Amino acid sequence: MSSRQDILGKIRSSLGAEGTSAGKRAAVEDRIKTHRRNTVPARTDRTPADLQKLFAEKVTAVHGTVATVDGMAAAPEAVLDYLRQHNLPAQVILAPDPSLDAAPWADSKLLETRRGKADPDDQVSVTSAVAAVAESGTLIATSGPDHPSTLNFLPETHIVVLPAGRIAKSYEDVWDQLRARHGAELPRTINMITGPSRSGDIEQTLTLGAHGPRRLHVIIVADA
Repeated sequence: MSSRQDILGKIRSSLGAEGTSAGKRAAVEDRIKTHRRNTVPARTDRTPADLQKLFAEKVTAVHGTVATVDGMAAAPEAVLDYLRQHNLPAQVILAPDPSLDAAPWADSKLLETRRGKADPDDQVSVTSAVAAVAESGTLIATSGPDHPSTLNFLPETHIVVLPAGRIAKSYEDVWDQLRARHGAELPRTINMITGPSRSGDIEQTLTLGAHGPRRLHVIIVADA
């Protein structure tokens, strides 16, 4: 018996798990496969319009900002408005996400866009998100060719163009959606973004941009 097996044997013995039955093993395997839902807060039992309002409130509460537009055609101008307000260059790195193609980026003469992954010199990224969680104001971003993860972390300003229909009640709903879409082959990375990067580790003083963007702006695109 190896030292590893000896240690694990002692742990099983201390837990009273010696000779674990096939029934217990089957129960564990069944729990893993069925993905039982956890508790969903009652505050998320709202209409879609109220869920959108709750999501916006939660984003604002964690130092993010929110704007709403009536359709994807208005997204480029909304991005420009935000850049002007914060005296940022009208140059963005845009996610190669097909869901953003409905916006007329090329028609905007004042906004310079480039698609692909972010470089260290990029100041502003524009992405979408596969989903959002109303209960916490969290954005869900999955990695892949249409959304390089560098867009979430390298630029100091992250702008997310979010269709309102992607705002889910809870994390449980989002995981149901991801499993239905991807099956057992989930994306390599699933980033849950709640507000801009911040830390209070140094003298308990809140610092924005500690490990990623110092600004997070969400442009909610109202459903047609």
